[in-house]
Amino acid sequence: MSLTIRLQHITAYTSSRNTTTTKTKKSNYNTTKIRAKSIYSHNPLTPIVFCNRKMSITHTTAGEVVKSSLIDPDGGSLVDLIVPENERGVKASEAESLPKVRLTKIDLEWVHVISEGWASPLRGFMRENEYLQSLHFNCLRLGDGSLANMSLPIVLAIDDDTKEKIGSSPDVGLVGPNGDLVSILKRIEMYKHNKEERIARTWGTTAPGLPYVEEVITPAGNWLIGGDLEVLKEIKYNDGLDHYRLSPRQLRKEFDRREADAVFAFQLRNPIHNGHALLMNDTRRRLVEMGYKNPILLLHPLGGFTKADDVPLDVRMEQHSKVLEDGVLDPETTIVAIFPSPMHYAGPTEVQWHAKARVNAGANFYIVGRDPAGMGHPTEKRDLYDPDHGKKVLSMAPGLEKLNILPFRVAAYDTVAKRMAFFDPSRAQDFLFISGTKMRNYAKSGGNPPDGFMCAGGWQVLVKYYQSLQAEEAKQQPAVVSA
Repeated sequence: MSLTIRLQHITAYTSSRNTTTTKTKKSNYNTTKIRAKSIYSHNPLTPIVFCNRKMSITHTTAGEVVKSSLIDPDGGSLVDLIVPENERGVKASEAESLPKVRLTKIDLEWVHVISEGWASPLRGFMRENEYLQSLHFNCLRLGDGSLANMSLPIVLAIDDDTKEKIGSSPDVGLVGPNGDLVSILKRIEMYKHNKEERIARTWGTTAPGLPYVEEVITPAGNWLIGGDLEVLKEIKYNDGLDHYRLSPRQLRKEFDRREADAVFAFQLRNPIHNGHALLMNDTRRRLVEMGYKNPILLLHPLGGFTKADDVPLDVRMEQHSKVLEDGVLDPETTIVAIFPSPMHYAGPTEVQWHAKARVNAGANFYIVGRDPAGMGHPTEKRDLYDPDHGKKVLSMAPGLEKLNILPFRVAAYDTVAKRMAFFDPSRAQDFLFISGTKMRNYAKSGGNPPDGFMCAGGWQVLVKYYQSLQAEEAKQQPAVVSA
């Protein structure tokens, strides 16, 4: 049974937005949600109750119909803030005439996220009442009284000089890092940016060394500016990976084309080893045992900002493609796409955002493991968050009741079977846990991990990457001059 937390004191979200959205047309059917219990129950007699869903129709705010038989987006309508092509000339001229706000690379990633509907029903950078709801309640109250999960504040910071230049203008133009006009921000509101409060409530600590804080918040201005976005054209990065950046609308269409009756999403920001593959393949097998006919895996690596020692996106995507080429995952039942969000490393707070965004993309199952979105404490030798809290929080997060959470079992290298397997505590001595540090050391030395840890093609991608790092570091070492 799902747990609904009622927060009566949250201001209705839609009161701050001056936009009328198209209602969702829903089919008449009764649904029973599979919740709370892990599909990895050891009791084979655990009863599973199914729902007989009919196709529902979702309208985007641009009026386009997107079919989905699985799950409705938050707010009932999938937000699409890209200006139609026939209006772009007029809108670009309007943006040119307005006071300008310069975006950082990470600000642009957030424009991308908002514009495609990952944060539906959010239609722009948060105004103050939305910011406070997100910061203090992790959700937004909608006009009908329901809740939409929104655990991370999505905000745009400006400095004092920019605020003064904006003056009393109701709208501003947003300029990308390369100087190109990206968007108009309409009906703006400017308010104080209390950085300490934001950091403390998002991360649960103000300890130095938090990657997103140091990269984004510390150098940011003392004001936040919110408003509705009108994005002049689709955000492209021209890095050879744009074909992987499928929007929620495109993903829903692809799920429908493949006639998926379940979509299970798996987020990662690391290379895929055979333990991950075991988990994903086992999840699909168990969904089939539960009665689903065509479960589709959404393999969804995070593509926005990550900390400096994470494997870069282009290397990860090459490694992921080798995993499919080598047959470790089935391309017929797997969709690989990039999730454009920046990474906060905010543990249980952030994992709600990761799950909520996949609801908007059409996933009705979300796989969650140990310490999701977590990291080591920046100043102490321990995890920053309790490793089990992420999955516990997801199971009772307000606004995520319609999503089925799938906690996964721990996989490790079985030295007897010589392959990755689910950890068996009764013979713990037979299992080897290969940490990220150990994996990096194998790759840097050109050595190989134990057979069965990772597919050969994927491993060679990592060896090439880490050895290139070593070569670059060697070039930067000062030359030693002998006496």
